Amino acid sequence: MGKSNIYIETYGCQMNLADTELVLGILKKHGYDVTKQADEADVILLNTCSIRDNAEQRIYGRLGNFKTLKNIKPGLIVGVLGCMAERLRKDLIEDLPTGSQSGQAGKKIVDLVVGPDEYRRLPEFLDTAFNGEKGIGVKLSRTETYDDIIPFREDGLQAWLSVMRGCDKFCTFCVVPFTRGRERSRSLSSVVEEVKQLSERGFREVTLLGQNVNSYVDGQNDFADLLAACAQVSRKTRIRFTTSHPQDLSDKLLYTIAAHPNICNYIHLPVQSGSNRILELMNRTYTVEHYLSLIDKAKRIISGVSFSTDIISGFPTETDEDHAMTLDLMKRVRYDGAYMFKYSPREGTKAYKMKDDVVDEVKTKRLQEIIELQHQISYEINQSLIGKEEVILVEGFSRKSDQFLSGRTDTNKVVIIPAEGKIKEGNYVKVKINRATSGTLFGDFQEFYDPEEQLALTA
Repeated sequence: MGKSNIYIETYGCQMNLADTELVLGILKKHGYDVTKQADEADVILLNTCSIRDNAEQRIYGRLGNFKTLKNIKPGLIVGVLGCMAERLRKDLIEDLPTGSQSGQAGKKIVDLVVGPDEYRRLPEFLDTAFNGEKGIGVKLSRTETYDDIIPFREDGLQAWLSVMRGCDKFCTFCVVPFTRGRERSRSLSSVVEEVKQLSERGFREVTLLGQNVNSYVDGQNDFADLLAACAQVSRKTRIRFTTSHPQDLSDKLLYTIAAHPNICNYIHLPVQSGSNRILELMNRTYTVEHYLSLIDKAKRIISGVSFSTDIISGFPTETDEDHAMTLDLMKRVRYDGAYMFKYSPREGTKAYKMKDDVVDEVKTKRLQEIIELQHQISYEINQSLIGKEEVILVEGFSRKSDQFLSGRTDTNKVVIIPAEGKIKEGNYVKVKINRATSGTLFGDFQEFYDPEEQLALTA
């Protein structure tokens, strides 16, 4: 019985990307190999997201695609991992959803469902599936951090590293506490050791991940301590982090970012709405006034800091006035970028019990206004950078042409420059910006940049 080749597709957030590397680390340790071709696989796994309904519908559609492959290869095992496995195990494997055609497609081909806290037992569940039974592992844990598991990562420049799991905030629209459980943190020493290994392998950017990294704790160490310790591993390795919750963004964290040049001057700080009434219904535990005070404080402490955010359009009972408050907040903060969505009811959340009373047409109209405003703000911010010099980490050729290279500033802006033979992937270079759109900067190479040398000059 062949069971050597694993093919895995990842959907959703960076945390799912990190979890996929974790899963591959576990499976490779148990003798499985990785293939990048689904038709060569003995096991197909979909690592899924449940944040919005359309994400789940994509998975059901993909399962339908694999039905044909399974008909050709009856011994093929198809599994669903992640948040959708935790949330929809009955739909996927135990019971059929009433009248759900997509559920029928899933039922016929899904052999195992494994939630985010049960990956350690995945080899066991696969053995069960290969023996003709359904493999089900969806229990939530209060202790599992996978601290001792070495993720499988191909060589590269960027790595995503989970420093904590779960969330205790219980925003009324969010399924994460129900699919990923309560907060628990990895040890500071294990995270720093992993950053060290990545740096030695040539990774030049590490993003620390958590549903709310600001609430990280390991004994007497908080997230600011962790961030500082990771930054000190190698000044040639940039450190990023996501996601922050406004309630827990401390002065200490802001000063830590300012003190270390390789901690990127970029904060993703979800606001969700500019209306205090809606924020209270969302259980966001802060006010617009508190949020704006954090923004102002960060701008004072961190030179050149940039912000991105999350915004939900059309939350239950949202009025035109609430929507206008969100637009006003965007004009006040002037985000560099934003992730903008229509509200999507998620079963099991408190908001699901509220009447989804904002009609889709209104949600769409409000979302379009939010998107248009953000594009305009991003364009104006980027135009102000023309003629200025920026340091970028070169990530490789641009997506459109190998005549150009693509890199990012520490404020997370994509910069395109002409490809020159002397510039290599992984180089830090200083560039002069000569053109800009709302999403991209364009510039010319000025000189190479050595972070360690620069630190010595400013010490």
